[in-house]
Amino acid sequence: MIDNNPNEKQNLKLENDQVSSISLNGLSVLVVEDNVSNFVLMARMLGYLGIHCEWKTSGYEVVEFADSLPKLDLILMDIRLPYEDGYSALRKIQKSDRLKNIPVVAITAEADPAQVEKAKAAGFNGFLGKPLNLDRFPDQIKKILSGISVWEL
Repeated sequence: MIDNNPNEKQNLKLENDQVSSISLNGLSVLVVEDNVSNFVLMARMLGYLGIHCEWKTSGYEVVEFADSLPKLDLILMDIRLPYEDGYSALRKIQKSDRLKNIPVVAITAEADPAQVEKAKAAGFNGFLGKPLNLDRFPDQIKKILSGISVWEL
C-alpha cells in the first residue's frame, strides 16, 4: 500500500481547520434558480446553516438586484435559466466593481466533466451538480465561503 503524500495530508488539515473556523451566521447568499423546488431546498439548507438567502429566477437583471442587497457573500447560479443564462449573468457580474470579488458557483443538472471545464473557463469559482447531495451540501458551502473552490459533479 502506498502512503499518502505528507504535504497532501498537511494541506487537508489546513483546509479542514480553515473550514471549521468560519462563522456562517449572518452571511448572505443569492440563489439564482428558476425551479422553485430547487430554490426551496437550497434556502432550507442555507437557513439551517444560519445563512440568509435571497432569490432571483433569471440571470436577467441579476447584477442590478445583487447591487441592491446590503450584504452579499456568495452567488449560487444555475446555468440554464430563462431570459439570460448563468454564463451571461456571470460576465456581467465580473464587470461590476462591487460584485466582481463575490464568489459565483455554477449549479446545474447538466453535470458532466465537459460542463465543469466550461464553467472553469468562464470564470466560475466552483461547480455543484444537481441533484444536490444533501449530506455534502453544508460542507461544500462552508468550503466555498472559506475561499476553497469546490468542483463536484
